[in-house]
Amino acid sequence: MESISSSCSFRKVVFLLQIFIFFEAHRFCAADPTYGFTLVQLNGVEKFWIYNHDKPFRKHNPTRPRSEIRISGYDHTFGVWQFEGNFLVPQGTSGATIMQIFGSPKQATTLQLGVYNGDLKYYRGNVLAANVQQVVTVFINGERKLITKDHGRAAFYFKYGVYGALYHSSNYMQSSWRGIKLYKK
Repeated sequence: MESISSSCSFRKVVFLLQIFIFFEAHRFCAADPTYGFTLVQLNGVEKFWIYNHDKPFRKHNPTRPRSEIRISGYDHTFGVWQFEGNFLVPQGTSGATIMQIFGSPKQATTLQLGVYNGDLKYYRGNVLAANVQQVVTVFINGERKLITKDHGRAAFYFKYGVYGALYHSSNYMQSSWRGIKLYKK
């Protein structure tokens, strides 16, 4: 009887050990990769600036001065994509393009967001590019401000920063961005 009892106890211990190992292994696999690290605050604000008289990014190129980031690796021709970011354009900046959907079969861009007479406030901007319906929708602080057709099928991508408009640009232009997110459906 004693060997049956000890055999039964041994099986219970092995079973409990297997359960422990199983849950411990899964806890490790599902662990937060930042566990044990301390967050280093970088402020998360990207600041862009240019002067109206700055040279183009390439010699003999007719484009206006620019300082921008292209969101690489997410070019798209199909689906619904959404760019989101909080932007600030300070007083004194005028005639600046701060965001665009690049790509169009007949011209360089589908949409450009321009700012005139910045006011030192952060705004949340969402830009939806629904390639299926060929429609672009712009929201500012959650309120729909624009719905427009795109310019036809192409490979699209998002850019943000600051660059001078063709006309009526201030001498110094700046935009600051934080909380950049990209969504797809």
